[in-house]
Amino acid sequence: MKCSKFILVPIFVVLSLFHCSVAQKPAENKSFKIIGYYQGKAGDVSNYEYKKLTHIIFCFTDLKGNKISFKDTADERTLKLLVAQKRKNPQLKVLVSLGGWSGCATCSPIFAIDSNRIIFARSVKNFILHYGLDGFDLDWESPVIGGYKDHPASPKDKDNLTFLIKELRQVLPSPNIVCFDANSFPEYVYSSVDWSNVMPNVDFVNLMTYGLPNDKSGHSGHHTALYSSPFQKESVQSGVNLLDSLKVPLDKIIIGAAFYSFVVVDVDSVNFGLGRPGKIKNSPDYRTTQKKFTAENGYKTYWDTISMAPYLYSFKERTFVTLDNKESCRLKTKFALDHHLGGIMFWRLNGDTKEDGLLNAIYETNENYR
Repeated sequence: MKCSKFILVPIFVVLSLFHCSVAQKPAENKSFKIIGYYQGKAGDVSNYEYKKLTHIIFCFTDLKGNKISFKDTADERTLKLLVAQKRKNPQLKVLVSLGGWSGCATCSPIFAIDSNRIIFARSVKNFILHYGLDGFDLDWESPVIGGYKDHPASPKDKDNLTFLIKELRQVLPSPNIVCFDANSFPEYVYSSVDWSNVMPNVDFVNLMTYGLPNDKSGHSGHHTALYSSPFQKESVQSGVNLLDSLKVPLDKIIIGAAFYSFVVVDVDSVNFGLGRPGKIKNSPDYRTTQKKFTAENGYKTYWDTISMAPYLYSFKERTFVTLDNKESCRLKTKFALDHHLGGIMFWRLNGDTKEDGLLNAIYETNENYR
């Protein structure tokens, strides 16, 4: 689910401050989806507030031969603990995801064969029944266009993805959930998915509006901007508009928030580091960012009022950080509500702080929306 195709981009910046105060109500009172991905240790499962989620998606299962499988026994224990959260949180739906940015090495050749798709879909059904799950998420991120390293891709992937989704829907009728993860940039949207034939067979699409490929490589920029700007085309807004132009139902579009950042080093201080040459160092989660990139350590928060996106910069360290924060998550949630979208998802739950984090900002914005 985590997209590693982030390319840095210049953008105009204006500074601003935002604040919102909201209260708490049960998450199940509204149909708006709040979907978290979980990839981590079994011992950390109990650290989070599942009452604030409508769906949790375990990441990742593996494709072994032509069947779904765990990567190891530790993952099986983690999934069982996630399912156990449903006892205290009856609104919670638990899904499993297959694939990920680096996890679909054999998807193209395996799913090119009719019998493999049938066997795979049946194995998913059996998996769901065995573990008491609510559905399946397909995270085949780069059909046709290719992606991670030398993983194979083919022009036939587009049709084979459609055939696979239809096979999954056939063996997993409602109320089982079938969804898939999609990139939001034009090359993927036009080349990888037959939207008119896929969308009637899924409950929703998780639009990965983070790690966005942008206008100019080698420069700092926003990896998960809400709005487009004259200097940066890719954003939540542009992705939703693109799917809308293809008649994808708005209430089946789930936009994405990032509970992780990109750290860019060797960045000069012009525009407080925004739109300047630099090199990506790493991508720490939000919890780590909150501990390390602080005012005490020389970092200041800036706000781009065109893209509605925050960023950090340290003059001393010559380091730039692009991320989501509480305010940008509030605004993304409001955007989804204002445009009658299906909801908001994020990569990943265990990247959040344990208290008063990004999930809380999303949850409270939804509960207090008017």
